Amino acid sequence: MLNKKNFINLLIIINIIFFSLSLKAEIINSVTINGNNRVSDETILIYGKIKNNTDITDKELNKIITNLNSTNFFKEIDVEVKNNKLIVNLIEYPLVNQIIINGEKNNKIKKELLKNLQLKEKQSFIKSYLSSDIEILKNLYSSLGYNFVEIDTKVNRLDAFNYDLLINIQRGKKTKISSIKFTGDKKIRDKRLMDITASEEDKFWKFISRNTNFSQNLVNLDIRLMMNYYKSIGYYDVDIVSNSAELNDKNNVDLVYTINAGTRYTIDKITTTVDPTFDNKLFFPLKKSYDKLIGEYYSPFEIKKILDDIDELIDKNNLQFVEHNVEESVGSNSISINFNIYEGEKNLVERINILGNNITNESVIRGEILLDEGDPFTNINLDRSLANLKSRNIFKSVKSDVSKGSANNLKIIDIKVEEKPTGEIAAGAGVGTNGGSFEFTISENNWLGEGKKLDFNLASDSESLSGTISYSDPNYNFLGNSINYYVTSKENDKPDSGYENTIVAAGIGTAFEQYKNIYTDLGLSASYDDLRTLDTASANLKKQSGNFSDLTGQYGIKYDTRNRSFRPTEGSIIYFNQSLPIYADKQSISNSLSLSKYKTLTENAILGSKFLISTITGVGDDDVRLSKRKNLSTRRLRGFEKNKIGPVDGTDHIGGNYTAAANLELSLPKLLPSTSNADIGLFLDAGNVWGVDYDSSIDDSNKIRSSFGAALNWSSPIGPLSFIMSQNLSKANTDKTESFNFNVGTTF
Repeated sequence: MLNKKNFINLLIIINIIFFSLSLKAEIINSVTINGNNRVSDETILIYGKIKNNTDITDKELNKIITNLNSTNFFKEIDVEVKNNKLIVNLIEYPLVNQIIINGEKNNKIKKELLKNLQLKEKQSFIKSYLSSDIEILKNLYSSLGYNFVEIDTKVNRLDAFNYDLLINIQRGKKTKISSIKFTGDKKIRDKRLMDITASEEDKFWKFISRNTNFSQNLVNLDIRLMMNYYKSIGYYDVDIVSNSAELNDKNNVDLVYTINAGTRYTIDKITTTVDPTFDNKLFFPLKKSYDKLIGEYYSPFEIKKILDDIDELIDKNNLQFVEHNVEESVGSNSISINFNIYEGEKNLVERINILGNNITNESVIRGEILLDEGDPFTNINLDRSLANLKSRNIFKSVKSDVSKGSANNLKIIDIKVEEKPTGEIAAGAGVGTNGGSFEFTISENNWLGEGKKLDFNLASDSESLSGTISYSDPNYNFLGNSINYYVTSKENDKPDSGYENTIVAAGIGTAFEQYKNIYTDLGLSASYDDLRTLDTASANLKKQSGNFSDLTGQYGIKYDTRNRSFRPTEGSIIYFNQSLPIYADKQSISNSLSLSKYKTLTENAILGSKFLISTITGVGDDDVRLSKRKNLSTRRLRGFEKNKIGPVDGTDHIGGNYTAAANLELSLPKLLPSTSNADIGLFLDAGNVWGVDYDSSIDDSNKIRSSFGAALNWSSPIGPLSFIMSQNLSKANTDKTESFNFNVGTTF
């Protein structure tokens, strides 16, 4: 007699048997396909992965439906098995014969619109795509400033299998940004926020800039930039409470951002929790980085640097399947940080698929991915790969999707990119005490879809006119090194230095990160200099006229620990550069060493100290060519006219063989009211230009020049204005000084 337990076991066995019978496969002897007109039977068999004389289950039938559905060829799919025959019944989507866009005259924009549509000519007409395509078009026009575009579509049925799609567009007028305002407890001056945001107020001279056009994409970028900045200086819980765009009477937008900066947090404690699987002594070197950060203001960028240090230790010790994360505990005005380092799942990468790259070569994308087929899979390396792709600045978005592979320990990675326009046009102009200047640049950041950059630059000021074409590959041969080629021509007219010349040059260079924060650059250049001295020049100076050819090699080493490259508040940068002659009509060796260090004293005071020394000396009996002699820029030594210090030959300031400068700068960003849109700084400069090698009778002018003063930067309605008021402390008799300097500049 069956007891209760045995009876239950019997029921389970019976259920298993019936379930197994229900999954029993049928052998397919033949395949019949119905309803296909433009898609051949062979294509359907390939895409559906259908094979004769094979066993097939309900699960396999579902896979066939899924495979065929993914082709977007078929509106309806029905699959069944009868008498060992697989019957596939299909209804095809009609075909888009052509897409006609009316109302858009710009062929470049038309091409961009067609490229972004989901519906394509000679592909399936899927009705559900039509509404989303309209939204895509509206977003594209919005990014160009046309926020009230009207789009109407019409489908012309040519026959049962072919449709024409007509898109009628009335784009209307561009919506410009009339004003940008910041309200709330923002704690940061409006001028600084204007520097951070990408949006620009519309001015009559900004006829090139696209950032004066209002678009939601631009607003989202502004918010992201401001959030990153606030968090980088300790405002951990900053909130852009709201943003509003109100139409004014000119149908343009007044943009308002309401900001709640919140509390500024410091880091009070940093710890590490290491999985027992690993030797925690391997991570002891992190303590040095921790000690530097404790007591400093919180910054996600500093946390990112520590994560990079952890990754470096993982690579150095050849640890596999390691993951890490960060836990942040927020107190009243401080944050405690714990780094968790643990062993992840032991998965391998089976396949990496690249999706969405219509222009960019797949090799460019794969060159930035740190994972490869067969590598251990970790989220760390996947995240770093996505960051590398985003940093190339050729994609609008970069996303990933990880799915299970053909085995439990295998992963398939889909990298999905959305491309964006990569061509740029920029122009800028300025006028000031030292004369006027103009610059125009055209660049393409993804030349021929190869991820390479092509630039053309034209620049002019009171003394020179130059044009440069450069071509660079930021990841040459997928080695992580950049390589750059350039051709340039520059014409100088320097009556105060006694000469004019034309230089034509070409060169090649490479740059790479040698070690952490240590960067190396190498270069080779060839130049031809047509040097002409003026009639007013001295007899010795006139002897330097002539044509000169050079072949020069150069190298540089940089150590950079700044917290950011634009307006840093902490850290330092040291750079050494040397140029050596390989062949030259007049041989010379040039050296330069520069040091800049930044320190935040208080929220209202940032101290910067800078040092520069530069030399050029002739080789053997050769004197340094007049056009190669050294001068100090007006940024290094304020209170003196441009190129009007140092040795003098007759009435011409000829520059020196040696220059040196030291600067102390105190930035006071909150000294003036926020409504002034201005900030002020104090400075103390000292410098020297000395040495003459071609005539021992000329005084080498070896004397320290110095000055102190104040600098005012104002974001005026006509563009950024800078004023420098200075007082000389020491100078040479031949130097020409200026107690006031101003400059106004703007971009178009």
